[in-house]
Amino acid sequence: MRSESDIVYGLHPVLEMIRAGRPIGKIYLALHKSEKESEVIRVYARQQGISLLLVNKDQIARIAGTTQHQGVAAVVASESYQDLDALIAVSIKRKESPFFLLLDGVEDPRNLGAILRTAEAAGVHGVVIPKRRSASLSPVVGKTSAGAMAHLPIARVTNLSQTIDQLKKDNISIVGMDAASKISYLQVDLQSPVAIVVGGEGGGIHQKVLERCDQVISLPMRGMVSSLNVSVAVGIMAYEVLRQRAK
Repeated sequence: MRSESDIVYGLHPVLEMIRAGRPIGKIYLALHKSEKESEVIRVYARQQGISLLLVNKDQIARIAGTTQHQGVAAVVASESYQDLDALIAVSIKRKESPFFLLLDGVEDPRNLGAILRTAEAAGVHGVVIPKRRSASLSPVVGKTSAGAMAHLPIARVTNLSQTIDQLKKDNISIVGMDAASKISYLQVDLQSPVAIVVGGEGGGIHQKVLERCDQVISLPMRGMVSSLNVSVAVGIMAYEVLRQRAK
């Protein structure tokens, strides 16, 4: 677990941090900002006794490290990674069949943020990322996820293959996505406990991880483009899980 602070910027990410109950040490708000969302932030800061500093946009840009801050930035306790048992506990609490997402080498923080946004919206119970060859939770990921990072349990593991073995012991089926597979995602039963494994940009799933998958499926491609962005592929699979479980 980490204990240092991070900067979260953007109206929606900061609001989601507030709604998720994350400890916030200080909020920077642009002068003359009067949108409804910023008023919510003002009221929250006043009620919680959080230091609210009214500064100009250039100062916020320096704090956030970007001009895409929407006039607000907050100093929050760094996002804590969960362990695998905590992710499993989420599905138990919801009384739902487990549904996890395992990311093997997603190194682009914007892709990771987009994946987390889709995963949270689709009701994924938790996401697992490896410590090596993966983007870590960061302000960029938080901004791209539109605040979903604050609500979605995320585990960071040393060895993804060992994690898969542990999930199998809990009777969770491992389904990998690989363009070379001849099995369509529409042919797989996703109603039972499942963990979907997706590979990183360009390289796909590592062979050792792929060999541990119970099934390997692909998304049919009918056009000239041979692959989809990983966040788009995750979206298709996540909502296929929802579709099947809604029957």
